[in-house]
Amino acid sequence: MLELGHPGGIECTVYDDDRVSPTNVGRQGFYPNDVGQYKAALIVNRINMLMGTNWEARTSRVNSGSNLHAADLVIGCVDTRAARRAILQSLTYGRGYYLDCGNDADTGQVILGHAPGVGAGRFPHVGDLFPELVDPRGDAADETPSCSMADALRKQSLVINQAIAVQAFNLLWTMFRTGRVPFSGFFVNLKTGRTSPVPLDPSAWARFGFEVPKPAANKKARKSPKTSAAL
Repeated sequence: MLELGHPGGIECTVYDDDRVSPTNVGRQGFYPNDVGQYKAALIVNRINMLMGTNWEARTSRVNSGSNLHAADLVIGCVDTRAARRAILQSLTYGRGYYLDCGNDADTGQVILGHAPGVGAGRFPHVGDLFPELVDPRGDAADETPSCSMADALRKQSLVINQAIAVQAFNLLWTMFRTGRVPFSGFFVNLKTGRTSPVPLDPSAWARFGFEVPKPAANKKARKSPKTSAAL
């Protein structure tokens, strides 16, 4: 980012209350000696030491009371609908972007949208396009293992997390480098080998049931009645 002309680089805060489990080793960027330690602290410390950055780690979950409104960009990589809903609630008055990354056994999505606080003309976020993905009632019926469960290697593709991360990284890199994005997201299906973009097109969003908010109509100012006075 410094080479692209961003004088301050990126200020980043990572939230995660999860600890490294044995099944994370090999599937994610962790090693046997990391087991039992907080993921957020490990990742941030390594990046800071390698790149000379000053990122922060918070070993806690984002909840509806988290203050993310001032963030320019929030990236969510969660495996429950309740967590995704909490992120959106923490962005109720946000004016930046929300990039959602989610997956199940061998499919997933990357959706870039505006925070809920943005009004007319905003990109739809994941909750606008897929309301079921922010409905916590669906968590109880979801039998797909998270990437930290013991049977994940048997039930979940070994590379689905990386496949989603590559699409998210490419979208962010394009946005940072050019100041624009060609698509508002991607669908990934490892079974069929297909990656399908989500066009930046209101008609495409309408197929998911989302209508772009229109600007509020400006009321014409009432003309003051002409008056005359005899002096």
